[in-house]
Amino acid sequence: MTEKQKIFADEYLIDLNATRAYKVAYPNVKKDGVARANASRLLTNANVKKYISDQMDQIHCDKIANAQEVMEYLTSVLRGESTGHEIVVEGVGEGMSEARMMEKKPSEKEKLKAAELLGRRYSLFTEKVEVSGSLEAEKTKLDDLIQQMRGGDG
Repeated sequence: MTEKQKIFADEYLIDLNATRAYKVAYPNVKKDGVARANASRLLTNANVKKYISDQMDQIHCDKIANAQEVMEYLTSVLRGESTGHEIVVEGVGEGMSEARMMEKKPSEKEKLKAAELLGRRYSLFTEKVEVSGSLEAEKTKLDDLIQQMRGGDG
């Protein structure tokens, strides 16, 4: 991949505007129509396509929390290990007040919510009970049991 193709690809990744990216990489091109056509052609170039795809994957990985990160965060909230920030207004005398930032541990409500989310993840709470087997088979077993209790008479 050439240096100009790399510049184009990097610029394209900013806002996905191929025409603008082409004009940055190739400043001699002034007409939008020419830039649009050439940018479209560049986006089909195998090297440029692969580079953009790899960069998008990297952005995706860096910006989006994975399952483990979410579970670790919820666990730290549940255990009271995380800290948040809250703005607190304090009186400083003569009817004056001052706002300041204060660190705080998770509240009981926040811990309970984290516990609930973790519990759902690990299926600790059953909202539905699944029953397997056939009702007819169980009815037959019950009928046989009743018949045995009566002394085996039909």
